Amino acid sequence: MTPTQKVRPCLCFDTEAEEAVNFYVSLIPNSRILEIAHYGEAGPGKPGSVLMVSFELGGVQYLALNGGPVFKFTEAISLSVDCADQEEADRLWERLGEGGSYSRCGWLKDRYGLSWQIVPAAFPKLICGPDKAGARRAMEAMLQMSRLDVAALEAAYRGA
Repeated sequence: MTPTQKVRPCLCFDTEAEEAVNFYVSLIPNSRILEIAHYGEAGPGKPGSVLMVSFELGGVQYLALNGGPVFKFTEAISLSVDCADQEEADRLWERLGEGGSYSRCGWLKDRYGLSWQIVPAAFPKLICGPDKAGARRAMEAMLQMSRLDVAALEAAYRGA
């Protein structure tokens, strides 16, 4: 399949690219696997095993590569998910974090080591709102959170 994007991020996994992609596309709307390429006789991988998966996540194209244990994910790159509401943010927070680790300020690492930012739609409006003191309070509240809690951020913004 010919990519429709000029630039596609490539995520390097050890051996679990297909498993990870199946997990991701099951969670994010407007997602699908586009193509799976397998190692042939000449490649470094076991013939017939998955080499690369081309996929869309939320309508954005990515590649997932089984590159071996040498490459590890770091927080230097993360996938940020804009969630419609608290319910969607909570669902993705729980599902993506299963078997991984939760961090601060809406960040988590999934079971494959990939970092994610789970961001409810109201969040940017609260930390960048017209009330500068309210935005400061919301930011201070966010810095104390693991999972972003819109109700608590709104209360901080209002000074409640």
